[in-house]
Amino acid sequence: MSEKEQHHVASDAGLSKQRLVAEAVRMADREGVDRLSMRRLASTLGAGAMSLYYYVASKEELLDAMIDVVFEEIELPSAEADWQSAMRREALSTRQVLARHPWAISLMESRTTPGPANLRHREAFTACLRKAGFSPLMATHANWLLNSYVYGYALQAASLPFETAHELADMVEDVYLPQLPAEEFPFLSESAAALVAVGYDPAEEFTFGLDLVLAALEPLRDPA
Repeated sequence: MSEKEQHHVASDAGLSKQRLVAEAVRMADREGVDRLSMRRLASTLGAGAMSLYYYVASKEELLDAMIDVVFEEIELPSAEADWQSAMRREALSTRQVLARHPWAISLMESRTTPGPANLRHREAFTACLRKAGFSPLMATHANWLLNSYVYGYALQAASLPFETAHELADMVEDVYLPQLPAEEFPFLSESAAALVAVGYDPAEEFTFGLDLVLAALEPLRDPA
């Protein structure tokens, strides 16, 4: 199909790159990125599969654009706040965004042709660390460490069989404790009972670990 014919088909379908990418993100949110295909996306949009290639040359280019949408939703590190506060807010924002788009976790660092939002985010992230006194090498170390923690937590959280502290408490009492006889698993049984007793909320683990990471990075910068 010629470029002119593709343009005609795309126009008839009322397509745009923005609409195409937005629908691809919605599809990935619902079903996961593995089920996303150009053919299924075209069917959802009510268009011919070839018409999509007028806007994106390949599925990889589509994934680049989808990840750029995800980066656009993440709050940039503030240039006005101290570095730890800025990194903390960015990490919390990233966690929230990845909870909405769990399919994106494994793709955030895989793009070799990053979009503008992706690059703006990385520039602001690095600028925050460099202005705080981290050398280029230490800023790179900090970048890897923070991203590994945030992405790792998001990946683990996406696989948990509960969402709230109340659901966890019910699961511990009804499912886990019966499998943990105290005479065989004394420490696991004790820990599970203690967590239920204090109303343990696993959502607090993210900030607990994040604050430890930020505190460990603090001595590695040169404020001067």
